[in-house]
Amino acid sequence: MTAAAASGLPAILGPIRPRARGRESKLLFVVAITILVGSVSLELAPRVADPGESTGLSLANPLHVAIYLGLIGLAHLVLILSGRRMDQVLLPATAMLGGISLLLMERLPQTLVAQQVGPWKLGLGDIQLAWLVLSFSLATALAVTVRNDRWLRLYKYTWAAAGVALLVATYFLGDEINGQRLSLSLGPLSGQPAELLKVILVVFLAGYLSEYRPLLVEESTKVGPISLPPLPFLAPMVAMWAIALGLVVVQRDLGAALLFFTVFLFLLYAATGRAGYVIVGVILFLAGSFVMYRLVGTVQTRVDIWLDPFKDPTGDGYQIVQSLYAFGRGGLLRTGLGAGLPTVGGNLPIPAVHTDFPLAALGEELGLVGVMGILGLFLVVVERGLRIAASAADEFRALLAAGLSLVIGTQALIIAAGNLKLIPLTGITLPFVSYGGSSLLVNGIIVGLLLALSDRGVEPPPPPRPRSRLARLTGRVTRLETPASARAPLPPAGGAR
Repeated sequence: MTAAAASGLPAILGPIRPRARGRESKLLFVVAITILVGSVSLELAPRVADPGESTGLSLANPLHVAIYLGLIGLAHLVLILSGRRMDQVLLPATAMLGGISLLLMERLPQTLVAQQVGPWKLGLGDIQLAWLVLSFSLATALAVTVRNDRWLRLYKYTWAAAGVALLVATYFLGDEINGQRLSLSLGPLSGQPAELLKVILVVFLAGYLSEYRPLLVEESTKVGPISLPPLPFLAPMVAMWAIALGLVVVQRDLGAALLFFTVFLFLLYAATGRAGYVIVGVILFLAGSFVMYRLVGTVQTRVDIWLDPFKDPTGDGYQIVQSLYAFGRGGLLRTGLGAGLPTVGGNLPIPAVHTDFPLAALGEELGLVGVMGILGLFLVVVERGLRIAASAADEFRALLAAGLSLVIGTQALIIAAGNLKLIPLTGITLPFVSYGGSSLLVNGIIVGLLLALSDRGVEPPPPPRPRSRLARLTGRVTRLETPASARAPLPPAGGAR
């Protein structure tokens, strides 16, 4: 018995052969050069705290840069050794976003986040680097190990129930900050379950829509002039979505509520192709928003700030006003990395800049060109996810890939529009850029699953090469010994010619 048979692996897989990932290697080289140049630029920037200190041509924090680039290089090596034919653009695009995040957190005051771990006192940059390491390690592990989606598609109701249970536990047992219960602490660990729920919701919707898609497309229930899907089949999906959305609204996490609703409409349209569902959904959303504006003070305040932030520029509208000023100072070509964000009374002009307004900080220091480049990276992630969905083997994988990529794209769109005062500000993070462990870990899960879904299997072995010069001259190929289990069976005698 062979080792493969003894371990229960199919004999047809054979040994794993490393496979070069040339496109990914070239793109990661560009990422590394960009991060190195950014770190040097950050070190050369004038320092407000020590104006007389001279700066040389060196990295802002050589250890952090070395660890991050080593992490990305190791992830690339693991994907090469796995021998799988996975997407070669996702890792470089997200690695660039993570590198921008690391440089931004190095640039901001380290006292914004401080944590004592044993004898070490960690600042904002240290903690963000640790979360980036865990995020990309998790993405790489999922990309290499996930080879079967049965545990996702068969237990969709279990995943949904677990997600809702986490939100309920957060509502009753979570830590209250500024009147909101968004974080749940389990011993020394703390996180925001709403971040994980966005992945759980996509898994559930992908499983349910792929299972009942024919009925949702072909059958209709008439309600006056409007055609709706069969209510018995639509009700469980809407109930799951409504419970999650309702809990989030009760917790005042309006950003997550908008994200869930948007992804739900996108997936429903992707599965059915019926624009009427989207129109009805948008109408219901607008009606619900009006009711929430009338009943919930938090929603009313945020809408009023969005309509006229200069009505109270030093109070409720302070963050948005300072964000707009930051974009204005950045202009087209930036002030320079590390040369923006002038302090006001010894403090940064934008409160919570590392979580809610990283794009405003980057807009000031990288300019409009830099902001367009960052948003372009998110478009690349969405495009690769939709490409993976288009080439998926079945409807579940297609909807899952589309939903996961749209989660990242929609979340980036919502927070970017909020920073630019295009929509009311919501309290969600910019994927891979904002500070936050829960966000980075969940985004790592999304990228890892997308890489796993993009896998086209082990590349077939190359044809055997001639062993001798005589064989090359005559065109005859020397026969190679292969295991009996791997030999193709001979065609039956008397078969078709």
